[in-house]
Amino acid sequence: MEIKTGYLYHIKDEFFNVVNDDSLMQNHEKGKKRPTYFTIKDKNILWFIPISSKIEKYQKIIDKKIEKYGFCNTIIIRKIAGEYAAILLQNAFPTLEKYIDHVHTIDGIPLMVPTDLQNEVKSMFKNMLGLKKRGIDLFFTDIDSLKKKMLEENICN
Repeated sequence: MEIKTGYLYHIKDEFFNVVNDDSLMQNHEKGKKRPTYFTIKDKNILWFIPISSKIEKYQKIIDKKIEKYGFCNTIIIRKIAGEYAAILLQNAFPTLEKYIDHVHTIDGIPLMVPTDLQNEVKSMFKNMLGLKKRGIDLFFTDIDSLKKKMLEENICN
């Protein structure tokens, strides 16, 4: 399977067993494979950014951040495939291609995020990585240790 930036994917349970990180969103909810992940391909690493349909929950978080800081750069709510979705940049994490279960489809067609939204997400994610390098960590999980683990695993295989 060719993995491309801007498509939505599902991850294998095996990934969660290997990394054993409670700060990651869980893979199953009520028997369904969730969440779907917006994917950014970066050399040998894939960055997975969870997508949630819980708009009200995340709108409240966005509103609180805007009230406190004047902006929110960790969660955005946009339309994907005609439905509003919360894009949870704060929950992003690195993984490897071997942990991808399947591409998210609608009526058998892989779902590609519109280019303008892809660019917005990539720009915001790049900004968050830049802030992290400067000591402002907005990610919920330790992306550095996960990335190291994934790169080591990739070299060994």
